[in-house]
Amino acid sequence: MARLPVAPRTMARVRWAAEAKPAPAMPPAEAAAWLEQRGRAGGALAGVEFSGPGDPLATPDLLFEALGMVHGRFPDLLLEVATLGLGGGKYGRRLVDLGVRRVTLLVDAADPEAAARVYAWVRPGTKTIPLADAAALLIDEQAGAVAALKEAGISVHIRTTVCLGMNEDQVEAIARKMAGLGAESMTLLPASPGSDAVPEQVAALAAGHLRLQPPHVFVEPGGSAGPASAGPVGLPAPSAARPNVAVVSLGGMEVDLHLGQAIKALIYGPREDGLVALLAARDLPEPGGGPARWEEAARILHDCFALLAASAGDSPKRVLGDHGIRVLVTEGEIGPAVDLLYGGGKKKR
Repeated sequence: MARLPVAPRTMARVRWAAEAKPAPAMPPAEAAAWLEQRGRAGGALAGVEFSGPGDPLATPDLLFEALGMVHGRFPDLLLEVATLGLGGGKYGRRLVDLGVRRVTLLVDAADPEAAARVYAWVRPGTKTIPLADAAALLIDEQAGAVAALKEAGISVHIRTTVCLGMNEDQVEAIARKMAGLGAESMTLLPASPGSDAVPEQVAALAAGHLRLQPPHVFVEPGGSAGPASAGPVGLPAPSAARPNVAVVSLGGMEVDLHLGQAIKALIYGPREDGLVALLAARDLPEPGGGPARWEEAARILHDCFALLAASAGDSPKRVLGDHGIRVLVTEGEIGPAVDLLYGGGKKKR
């Protein structure tokens, strides 16, 4: 099973989650290109889940674009979407038309009072609303989503993250409620991958209402296979063909330049001794020229798997992504940002 992180905007944060900037989302074209590359390499997949680092239904147009690209190229591939369910009641028929056969609903509370304890905030739109109101809306929308998705012919699976001392008393109520609405199965996850497993008595109570399933083992772009989790998915990673990272910068110390204004790229990558360092500076095409400019930039950056910029437009993201170069928007010192892409911190720099 593959997981594609195509959702840039988060709609809620549970209280046990760390305050952290989410990993960048993949552009739809890059997600489809990654699947094609994996297929050419002989990597068979049982299906694809669209989820993370935010919520797919927070930006439905991006989700529909990604689904359309993947379903068009892989019409027989099982497609799933993992979401809180806010707005899910509106999109059942559209999801079916785009090849979605299962939706995983992320349900961590059974009633508004419990949801207000579980979530630090819930943001259905672009503005934060009072938590009590948002929690009540979330519970209503999740129930409505199950009914609407079932009516559209989509199977509904429940994924509940269990944080001991926070919501283990909600698990049976969630299972009972979701089973009554038509959900078919449930997966229970510990709040942290390194924490204790979900207590057997909690799982047994849930199993009295819904069939329990083990977590999917996901293959993710830029990361190794691992079980389902509530956290952000991996960043792009170097390969033998693309070992380097391109950076655009005004002064050579920070990622502080809009990609559209860049006329040079700093190339970072492993030296012969394995240490990551600045290898070269390459000229980029002059501003202007539309997509042809980015086609030429992709040729110049043929050995790069990522490009770091302070901001970037949709056209370069799409064109470079189609050529296997992930455009990551970030700010700050170049060194730590590059280190992160190579899986280390200062000790591995």
